[in-house]
Amino acid sequence: MSARQSGLARIGIDLGGTKIEGAVLTPAGELTHRHRLPTPRHDYAGTLARIAELVDTLARATPCDERIGVGTPGAISPFDGRLRNANSVWLNGRTLQADLAAKLGQPVRTANDADCFALSEATDGAAAGAASVFGVIIGTGTGGGIVVHGRLLQGPNAIAGEWGHNSLPWPEPEELPGPPCYCGRRGCIETFCSGPGLAADFTAATDRHLDAAAIAAAADRGDAEAEAALQRHERRLARALASIVNVLDPEVIVLGGGLSKLGRLYRTLPPLVAEYAFSDGLATRILPPRFGDSSGVRGAAMLWTDGAD
Repeated sequence: MSARQSGLARIGIDLGGTKIEGAVLTPAGELTHRHRLPTPRHDYAGTLARIAELVDTLARATPCDERIGVGTPGAISPFDGRLRNANSVWLNGRTLQADLAAKLGQPVRTANDADCFALSEATDGAAAGAASVFGVIIGTGTGGGIVVHGRLLQGPNAIAGEWGHNSLPWPEPEELPGPPCYCGRRGCIETFCSGPGLAADFTAATDRHLDAAAIAAAADRGDAEAEAALQRHERRLARALASIVNVLDPEVIVLGGGLSKLGRLYRTLPPLVAEYAFSDGLATRILPPRFGDSSGVRGAAMLWTDGAD
């Protein structure tokens, strides 16, 4: 049963690199009692204590289900129970889920933050009612999550949806071998399609230094170099999404993260994706998120619903 059906509010925690957000998801699907605290960077024990502080604050505010959902960077390894692939490097190699359960004295379920985003948007967000959903985070990195018939798909290796660490599909000669990625490889989708990837591409082409938001603003003002950078970004993103369409064929792709706020993407991407999809058209809808930055903590609170088991 969902939080909406259970009659009990649920606590969700979104563990970020700079802040930890906690909130209560009511049975009606509304977020209440939201609190944010700074993340104790490079302090694992402090991070556990900060999460416990948030949970205690929320539990005192309203009666809640005694199970906690936590969205994390990276994912818990199914092989040794330790967190891996987190850009919050002080969490890597730690038994975060087990340690949180011990610290809180109650069960804890964790999932990658992009999985939480996808679950929120598939449950009652932009993709509500869709049989298959690919939720995309395009921001500092390029995460992804998959929800099929309301159920979060994490996979036996806990890497379902990790599209950002595949090679950029159909690369142009000038895109080879591609920028180095923190994962140790070159030319990953993340190095091209993330916000820093867009900024790096712009700098390489123009010798100007602007972040992704400033590039978009410059393009809106008629800056030809910024417009060219956005068009390169859109074609690369379209190729990357077409590879997902070719494998998963989702009904809906929901974009999240900072770059999802570029309204032009919802106009430019569908015909570009259709060029590369192995189909004679594109029925997949590409949509902005309903809950935006709130989807992470909402999805974390949903991790104990039957639909996410």
